[in-house]
Amino acid sequence: MLIALHARRSAASILRFAKRKDHGPLIVALTGTDLHRDLKQNTAARHSLELADRLVLLQPHGMKLLRPEERSKTRVIYPSASTPRTPVRPLSGVFEVAVVGHLRDVKDPLRAAMAARRLPADSLIRIVQMGSALNQTWQKRASREAAANPRYQWLGALPHWRAMRRMQRSRLVLITSKIEGCPNAAAEALAAGVPIISSRISGMLGLLADDYPGYFEVGDTAALTRLLSRAETDAAFYHALGRACRQQRKLVKPRRELQSWKQLLTEITGRSKQ
Repeated sequence: MLIALHARRSAASILRFAKRKDHGPLIVALTGTDLHRDLKQNTAARHSLELADRLVLLQPHGMKLLRPEERSKTRVIYPSASTPRTPVRPLSGVFEVAVVGHLRDVKDPLRAAMAARRLPADSLIRIVQMGSALNQTWQKRASREAAANPRYQWLGALPHWRAMRRMQRSRLVLITSKIEGCPNAAAEALAAGVPIISSRISGMLGLLADDYPGYFEVGDTAALTRLLSRAETDAAFYHALGRACRQQRKLVKPRRELQSWKQLLTEITGRSKQ
């Protein structure tokens, strides 16, 4: 059996595996870049889907981007995250908003900082960004922004446990990505009980549902500023975000993910390719 976690990056390994006369089942898990970019422009990635016995999506909204024959062999397995053992209370006197993820183009990483610049003078919002810059351009941009913007702090790469503690004490977790399969930060926010504001992208629509009240359109700085300000000042809206996230918390439980993988492996090892 081969489980490939990225259709394009694993394409060569998938082809070698499929050419073996005695090869077993092949499972290909699709990421956000697979679905939204690579399948449109990379023939090797598309061929990987054809060779697979089963495909795995991290959320159901991605089904819309697959062909009918691909959907029939696709299973949805949500990524899981553990509930923190020790609660962390938010800081008083500041409304912290966490942005978690490496700084790269697809994450639109400084969108939060740009939105924070437009907030009213009396706002207590502070954007706390965690994650390393994957090139010097983003490193310079984030450093300049942190020096010029009093509402923005870039902490760089942190050990996972420290990043999760900072997330847990935040009032909001913010997802600004242009594309995603299903962000780990969103699953971790649900597990930690922290409400989410997100760009309206497939990976989040599949996790939080189409009618979630905390979406803004990709790249819309003004809309993001309005959402942040509303979450800070409108208690009813903030609590509505929290309720909606709690309803989805069950999707990211580790036991659910483990059971989903067990079901898939039982299914595929007991059947020949269809």
